[in-house]
Amino acid sequence: MIKYLDKFFTYLEVEKNYSGHTILNYRLDLEEFARFLDQMPVTKVEYSDLRRFLGQMKNRNLKPRSVSRKLSALRSFFKFLQREGVLQSNPAKLLVTPKLDKPLPHFMTEEETVRIIEAPQSNKVSALRDKAILEILYSTGIRVSELVGLQADDVDFIGNIIKVKGKGKKERMVPVGDKALDALKEYLDKRQANHKSVFLNKNGTPLTDRSVRNIINKYILQQSLSQHVTPHMFRHSFATHLLDHGADLRCVQELLGHVNLSTTQIYTHLTTEKLKKVYDRAHPRA
Repeated sequence: MIKYLDKFFTYLEVEKNYSGHTILNYRLDLEEFARFLDQMPVTKVEYSDLRRFLGQMKNRNLKPRSVSRKLSALRSFFKFLQREGVLQSNPAKLLVTPKLDKPLPHFMTEEETVRIIEAPQSNKVSALRDKAILEILYSTGIRVSELVGLQADDVDFIGNIIKVKGKGKKERMVPVGDKALDALKEYLDKRQANHKSVFLNKNGTPLTDRSVRNIINKYILQQSLSQHVTPHMFRHSFATHLLDHGADLRCVQELLGHVNLSTTQIYTHLTTEKLKKVYDRAHPRA
């Protein structure tokens, strides 16, 4: 089986444009399956073998989301082998994915968001950078991975647009508010570093996802907010606040870079919950 894996991962990266994160997870899952097979050739694998593998996962009490990802890796791999002519039929075709409950994303109120964004008050380069990070995250709803990958050439200060490289190496254009661009310009003017990456650490190298998390945690503690705030909550808050103020769902889908509208629709549940609370408080017979 091992000899087919490298070819499969090259296929995912080059032809399917899968992210490095997904490929790494698929590699771990399929290497685990290879150990389960021991010496059995992949051409001899049957549906019953896959069921035994799933039974083993069930005994380990893995979360449904982990099982679902492993199933996805297996289905993709065997589909690839069938496409390449290694297998005549796909034994993973009949595997059923466990039903996943979609948890509602956590988001901040508009007041909480403003408090965090306005927390950096110093004129030091680090504070100006932090302010720009917080403004950009909330103004655009981009992922933290997209933020740290942002380069100077991706920012159009005249058109109020940034070019974002999202999941699967797909690019999209995202509008940016004036306040966020003003904060970004002030930071770039002050930092004086000639580097193509926008957000740098004190050593002059690009920030990491972890660095951004630490920056946000610093201001959460400073503002003494009751809830635990993650960088991704800026994205959730961005989408929720837009819908609260009447934005079209498909527009929000485009802004977030979601392939499927169903992914964006989870935010409508948040706004519906808010409406229900208002109704319960205001209607005399609620």
